[in-house]
Amino acid sequence: MAKRQIPVIVLAGFLGSGKTTLLNHLLGHSGGSRIGVVVNDFGSIEIDAMSVAGQVDSMVSLGNGCLCCAVDTSELDGFLDKLARPAARIDVIVIEASGLAEPQELIRMILASDNESIVYGGLVEVVDAAEFARTRDRHPEIDRHLAIADLVVLNKADRVGEEDRRAVLDELARLAPGRPVLEAVHGRVDPELLFDRKPREQETPGAVRQLSFEDLVRDEAEHGHGCGTHDCGGDCAGGSPGHRHLHAAYDSVAFTAAEPMDPRRLMDFLDNRPEGLYRIKGFVHFGADGHRRTRYAVHAVGDFLRFYAAPWGRAEERLTQLVLIGTGIDADALRTALEGCRRVEPRDADENAMWGVLRYAQG
Repeated sequence: MAKRQIPVIVLAGFLGSGKTTLLNHLLGHSGGSRIGVVVNDFGSIEIDAMSVAGQVDSMVSLGNGCLCCAVDTSELDGFLDKLARPAARIDVIVIEASGLAEPQELIRMILASDNESIVYGGLVEVVDAAEFARTRDRHPEIDRHLAIADLVVLNKADRVGEEDRRAVLDELARLAPGRPVLEAVHGRVDPELLFDRKPREQETPGAVRQLSFEDLVRDEAEHGHGCGTHDCGGDCAGGSPGHRHLHAAYDSVAFTAAEPMDPRRLMDFLDNRPEGLYRIKGFVHFGADGHRRTRYAVHAVGDFLRFYAAPWGRAEERLTQLVLIGTGIDADALRTALEGCRRVEPRDADENAMWGVLRYAQG
């Protein structure tokens, strides 16, 4: 099977945009996933005394299995190596960009890393809807950050009127063309948009484990004290009746095909991904001569694309199974486009057609 790689997500945004609130929200709703967090200091992360298992060097262990480390840029590679080691059992790494480096520099460091256990997981730029114009005046570099973002979170969307909100969305569409823009309140973004969240049910039944930050959040909600997340105001799932859903919405589209996919057609689709499409994950069956025994896992986020080649399992059914995630995407149009990527004549395979795929392949 293809070697498992840990996505590294860069979380950026200027002071007051709500990125730390979003990060705390991810920590509080990670399910059974273990998050590795890289920050400049621990002060901004809501670490309850009951959920801290211990501290070694600059790394804090959280009771839900997540790890948080405070670093500067010179230490980043070392801590990424620590978080990616198998013993840590980390599922996703989130770097909060504040004070560490320019987002573009962090992306460069991730892409240039020799650590084969990590993979770029996208740049998420958090924008304050109410302060967007003033933020641009103070920090004109935000335009550059938005231009390279893979996902834009328009936070505090409840603090502006409809006309102002539309004006900000229009400007974001101009500054980050084709990028999905997710409206949110109090940083409440569904973790499933950013990473594959494991359900709690995967834990061993009856197993004794330390009380986690997420347990504290759930306990607060179940006893009518709100969700426990920072700056929630009680306006989320688990509170009193009539509260809005906990997470901002996104779209997920599933596609399955028994016939092999045409490599050239699929690469044309991937090279021209529609607006709003943020992530693509799954497996592709090409069936081309020399590749019948090879399964290609695909990982795409923003403009980043990578295939991972590995043998099919002996009893594994040869299928293409993809999940596409984004905001404002046209599910029917995506399925129609992927249907058009099937090979009409499965036996008429062109070996050279795989070159486009192999340019992005590992394994």
